Amino acid sequence: MENFQKIAVLIDADNTQLSKLEAVLHEVSTYGRIVVKKAYGNWRKDSLKNWEPELKRLAIRAEQQFDYVTGKNTTDIAMVIGAMDLLHNNMYDALVLVSSDSDFTPLAIRLRESGLYIIGAGVTTTPESFKNACDDFILIDYLSKADEKPAAAEHAAEPAAKKPARKTKKATRSTKKSAAESAPATEPEPEPTPEPEPEPEPKKPDIREIHNLLHIASEKYQDADGFVNVSSSGLYIKRVKPDFNVRAYGYSKLPELLAAFPNKYQIKRYEGKGGATIIAYKCL
Repeated sequence: MENFQKIAVLIDADNTQLSKLEAVLHEVSTYGRIVVKKAYGNWRKDSLKNWEPELKRLAIRAEQQFDYVTGKNTTDIAMVIGAMDLLHNNMYDALVLVSSDSDFTPLAIRLRESGLYIIGAGVTTTPESFKNACDDFILIDYLSKADEKPAAAEHAAEPAAKKPARKTKKATRSTKKSAAESAPATEPEPEPTPEPEPEPEPKKPDIREIHNLLHIASEKYQDADGFVNVSSSGLYIKRVKPDFNVRAYGYSKLPELLAAFPNKYQIKRYEGKGGATIIAYKCL
């Protein structure tokens, strides 16, 4: 994975899931140091009213953009202008566009032509045009699963509720009367707030495409014994398919995917320079 000294992150609030925002920043931080964090939107909209606390907590600068005409979204234009300003500053190694909107495809192409490393971040249903315009594309559907706490653990952390004291059966008539007089009128209990529906699980992509790319990488990068370094294959797949994420196929790492198909790949491990373990595979 690339390692950059200065990364700028631009967020399209109209086309980004607020629940994934922190996870996106965590993932981008694996590429290097984030020095600019900006979110674009019309913060007067009801649909963005919950963003303010998260923007403050995550230290993201909120860029206000009013809608001049009803039904027209001017946030995209403001974000494009912001991206071009960052480009001409010539201070950044990589720029991240957090959106699932294909309208940013021409922007990603233009920035990439200028030499910037472009990372996109959006849902799996983001149009292919935008994904392929980026050097790398983060599928945000798979980001926060490891960070979510199991429900059982959350409940275990809560203190046990105290049991209500048992009422005594015997009571004098006068005591009952005075209690009835002093007790305030009971108000109807508020209706329980409906729980939000869980986000649907993203559909698993067709793994046959990945098998094909692994075979191509094997043909191009194999050594004299027919083995190819898994890291080299991973980089090749990322160049061809920027939205490649092995978690989308149900595996944590690429070697785990290879090991799941022993009839297709032979895996070997050996010690490289500095004592590091090298993992390689051969297509069968």
